This record gives sequence, structure tokens and C-alpha cells, in this order.
Amino acid sequence: MRTQKNLRSGCAGLLVSVSLCAHSTAPGTLDNAAERYRPELAASVEQCLAGAQTLRERIVAKDLEGAKKAWIAARVGWERSEVFTSGFTSELDAAIDSWPSAVDGFHFIEARLFGAQQMDVLPATDALIFHLSNLKMMVRATPLTGQGMLEGTAKLAYEIGESKADGGESRFSGTSLDDMRNNADGIAAAYRLVFESELTAREPVLARATKARIEELQVALQPKSLADIDSDRLRAASEDLVLSLQKAASALGLQRPSLSDLAQQ
Repeated sequence: MRTQKNLRSGCAGLLVSVSLCAHSTAPGTLDNAAERYRPELAASVEQCLAGAQTLRERIVAKDLEGAKKAWIAARVGWERSEVFTSGFTSELDAAIDSWPSAVDGFHFIEARLFGAQQMDVLPATDALIFHLSNLKMMVRATPLTGQGMLEGTAKLAYEIGESKADGGESRFSGTSLDDMRNNADGIAAAYRLVFESELTAREPVLARATKARIEELQVALQPKSLADIDSDRLRAASEDLVLSLQKAASALGLQRPSLSDLAQQ
């Protein structure tokens, strides 16, 4: 999700700095570990693309309720894959998931289906399928790196607390809470598959703390409705996780993730 909302400067000022760590690097180890994430990523993107294709079928059939269900199903895979799109394919992310002033992509379609109760979204859906098909190819071809995965994980964690905590991005469909939960699940998968083992070997206390921060984020998203979310708690959990990921970067021989691109939007 590429948001145009101004982000709070308090945490942003802390996050925009980039420093080279003093630890010896092990890029090969982490890059190899990043490959363990690829099957999970591919499955999420495939789920998203299948949902978008079903969405097109329902639009052609003039089935508004079916189209809504297909849109929601497509979002699950998308939100789980945003660790990758945030870290590796930001331009494609913007084409697929621009918000809030969307003129295409998921949220344009959402506004027409759920807001206006209209089905005049076939061209937009075809464009979405095209971009998701491109994403599927990029998932196969893009080299995954530990650095890119860490940056994508930190950016997504920051987004949850700073631009999604105050109401979410999918307001017409009412799926904003599920969006954030699926984001958090994607973060948990990336940490478990790519970073946890190596970080445990180097800094076991930090590894346990980072895992605990992810779990705190997930707990903050457990309320039954978006209205019941404690946005201050969610924001704090998000920021604490980003700080842990920055510490992990140093321990892993990576650059601390720079979030200046988000802070400036």
C-alpha cells in the first residue's frame, strides 16, 4: 500500500537515518535464507491473481455480490505479499494499491463496487490483472536479498502503525482490519523464514525480543472490529517492532532500513 498520508515526524526522524553496521556481513547467508520466503510469496501472489481473475468473471456476469467477494479474496494474498512489494517493487505496488486518491488499482475498484454499488470497472480490473501477472513474473525472477527483505518488513510494519492505524485503507469494503492482520501475518512469515535463525545464532535475546514485538503487533490487531482497535497501542507496537528490526539489521550485518521515502509522502 503506497500511502500519500503525511506520517508523524516523531518516529520518522528516528527512522530515516541509514548507518552501516560495524558487524561483519554475511550477505550470502541471508540471501540464501531469503529464498525460503519465495514459495510463501509465490503462493500469496497466486492467490491474489486468482481472486482478481474471479473478480473479472463476476463483473462480466453482472454479479455484484460475487464481484465483492472476489475482491475481498484477492486482497488476502496481496496484503500478505506486501513485504516483497514494499521492499522490491515499489512502483508496481503503487500501480496495484494506490491509496487514498486511487484512480486505478484495488481501491478504485473497491470504491465503485462497495461505495457506488456500480460494476463499471472492467477496464480497471483488466489493468489490475495485468499488473498482478507482471508481479507474478517478478516474484519468479527477482533476486531476493536479506537487505531487501528487511527493508520491506520494516516499511510494512511502519505503515501499519503510522498510516493504517487511524482507520485503515479499505473503508468502502470494511476489510481494513483484515488488511492489517494479513500484513502482520506476512511480516511474521518473513521474520520466521529469513531472519530468525541467523539472528538467534548471533543475538538470541534480540531474536526473542523481535519475535515478541511481532506477536504484540498481532495481538493489537485481535479486536473484533476496527472501531475496537486501540490505535495508540497499535502505533506503539508498530514503532517498537521497527526499532527491533533496526537493531536486528546491525546484528545481521545489514544496513539499518531507511524509511525516508515513507516519511516524505
